[in-house]
Amino acid sequence: MPAIYKRTLVTSALPYANGPLHIGHLAGCYLPSDIYVRYKRSKGEDILFICGSDEHGAAIPIRAKIEGTTPKEIVDKYHKMMGDSFKEFGISFDVYSRTSNQIHHQTASDFFKTLYDKGSFTEETTEQYYDEEAKQFLSDRYIIGTCPNCANPNAYGDQCEKCGSTLNATDLINPKSTLSGSKPVLKLTKNWFLPLDKLQPKIQAYLNEHKDWKANVTGQCKSWLDNGDGLQPRAMTRDLDWGVPVPVKGAEGKVLYVWFDAPIGYISATKELRPTDWELYWKNKDTRLIHFIGKDNIVFHCIIFPAMLMEHGDYILADNVPANEFLNLEGNKISTSKNWAVWLHEYLIDFKDKQDVLRYMLCANAPETKDNDFTWADFQTKNNSELVAILGNFVNRTLVLTHKYYHGSVPSAETFTKEDLLTLEQLASFPDKIVASIEAFRFREALAEMMNLARLGNKYLADTEPWKLIKTDEVRVKTIMNIALQITCNLAIVCEPFLPFTSAKLLNMLNMPVLKWHAAKQTSNMAAGHQINKDELLFAKIEDEEIKIQIDKLELSKKNNTVIVVPPAKAETSFDDFSKMDIRTGTILEAERVPKTDKLLKLKIDVGIDTRTVVSGIAEWYKPEDIIGQKVSVLVNLAPRKIKGIESQGMILMASNAEGELSFMNSTKPDFNNGSEIK
Repeated sequence: MPAIYKRTLVTSALPYANGPLHIGHLAGCYLPSDIYVRYKRSKGEDILFICGSDEHGAAIPIRAKIEGTTPKEIVDKYHKMMGDSFKEFGISFDVYSRTSNQIHHQTASDFFKTLYDKGSFTEETTEQYYDEEAKQFLSDRYIIGTCPNCANPNAYGDQCEKCGSTLNATDLINPKSTLSGSKPVLKLTKNWFLPLDKLQPKIQAYLNEHKDWKANVTGQCKSWLDNGDGLQPRAMTRDLDWGVPVPVKGAEGKVLYVWFDAPIGYISATKELRPTDWELYWKNKDTRLIHFIGKDNIVFHCIIFPAMLMEHGDYILADNVPANEFLNLEGNKISTSKNWAVWLHEYLIDFKDKQDVLRYMLCANAPETKDNDFTWADFQTKNNSELVAILGNFVNRTLVLTHKYYHGSVPSAETFTKEDLLTLEQLASFPDKIVASIEAFRFREALAEMMNLARLGNKYLADTEPWKLIKTDEVRVKTIMNIALQITCNLAIVCEPFLPFTSAKLLNMLNMPVLKWHAAKQTSNMAAGHQINKDELLFAKIEDEEIKIQIDKLELSKKNNTVIVVPPAKAETSFDDFSKMDIRTGTILEAERVPKTDKLLKLKIDVGIDTRTVVSGIAEWYKPEDIIGQKVSVLVNLAPRKIKGIESQGMILMASNAEGELSFMNSTKPDFNNGSEIK
């Protein structure tokens, strides 16, 4: 039997204050948590909704370097931007705090000191990556390399954003520093470790108590626990100058590991909100704690943070951690570095007063069990074919007919037919259907049930046809319109967690106060004689041109943000070695494909000193007939080599672009004689 709690504490993952919010963030944890909290509030339950900006960690100084400013200016800028965007989008946090606040620094320091005094940490001197050019130790986000799990060449030292694996920097293949681009070296340094290996039995027991958690959550935790080696000690401090200083002697120049520091932000934000009774929400067994996160945060919230809380001993542990998978964009992974994203602050400008359209789209396409895709075409369809054609259409017809027939006064219901009674019975059943889905964190399913209520209303009007019946049976039409208005009112209640702006707009049109969730099970919320306000359209169609603007914006981002991978410089060579190369200008006289090959061209080139044959792998980019007369640079003293039976007497020099396409190096003027030396 599930536990009965007196109150609920909901947290959403603290977003890094190093950039704006995008739709992937919203779909991952902020919209699901907001839906859940709004529903619970509507039931009148005691619930707090906690979040804030994560302003520490290496990502902040990295962004500061990119923007040519200080970490403090970065966090101030993005904390405000994110807070404003959340508010305008309708994410209803009770507090949106920040980890740079003094209350957080003190809370995190006290937490670390408690564990330190209890002997929870092991002090270890280990080899950590060090950048000899930058002269500093490298935290996880200052190192990139190849992921050992999926071969992504741009994995970070703590996480691969492609496959979602949590990593240690030393796991990376071919690591390099993001500061200098050089290969880091291992150097000894002292840090404090949380011995997760010794805590594994307690963590395993905790996870075993929650077999009802989502499969993606338990699966990722299981992969960590059952990987052969089990859990390993993890450093809770870092050699950095940005963050919460480690509050013990001998730790100068070190800060708390961001994943030790950040989840404590939930606690410090609650203290900020409720300074006198915050412990009721963190230390009382009658409180249910729920963490809403994305899949890249699962390990930290289900293993590391619980381990920290267990070692402290005073805090409750999460009862559930409903994590979503990733949301892609137009078939590609959302990438902040490539600007491949739909940014929330830009959306709120481009689609003013359409917050609920995006909320609807993100919930309907939520990546609850697997990665899902956002497309602008689907966004338009969801708006025009569902919000406008189903929900908006029903509400509009109901209110227009009420004004037309009764001057906006709710008519009284007279006698009920079997069809009426069945419709009212179905109307009363929808809240429980929606509740069952929300309580199970199946928000897509809950949203679908809400829309099914609108479909019920449309079907009822279509079946009864009051616009025809008004000519012959006015009494019957009164009952029909009364029932349609009851459905409309109940829609305003049950859509509020998903579409809060729509709910407020609809209640205003109905001239009704905010109603609690239990009222949605009633079928007589609209009293006869109640006067409704002027009707207006709930939703407007989104035209093709509006969508084209967004597609063009993405295409421009793709064009302007092509990542150019520049190979590192080769090993140092001497001038004497370079001077041995004889590079001359030449002109291609003849060109033909090499039989039975796709890439090779056989070229006859006049290099001034002679005319020679060169085999070159450029057929993928150039047709033979198009390069006759082309000026080229040729390495003429390269030892001859047979290629497909043809002796190649040199090599032409080419350049490759970001896509790997080859092009001629046109640095030689047309009037240079063949055979001119390039020095």
